Amino acid sequence: MISIYTDGACSGNPGIGGWGAIILNSSPEPIFLNGGEKNTTNNRMELIAAIKSVSYFKIKTDIEIFTDSKYLKDGIESWIHKWKKNGWRTSNKKQVKNKDLW
Repeated sequence: MISIYTDGACSGNPGIGGWGAIILNSSPEPIFLNGGEKNTTNNRMELIAAIKSVSYFKIKTDIEIFTDSKYLKDGIESWIHKWKKNGWRTSNKKQVKNKDLW
């Protein structure tokens, strides 16, 4: 099993943001991924950290992602199913934010 630890942050919201990930696998050294954007939000950085981590692997791989983001966790575990069913609208009938990343 490969473990991935992700995080994202923003100074101002929106503002300058960054994301990072640490990938632990069978190799002796961890793999570090990171990046940032000049005008972004905290939630976008959280999502991008997970996306870049999963995209790192070119073949199907069993992974587990650890995040401190309730937005990322709840979004992928439960909200996304309802969003798709409701035409990418929230329970309040508003457009889902960050749809391009989900």
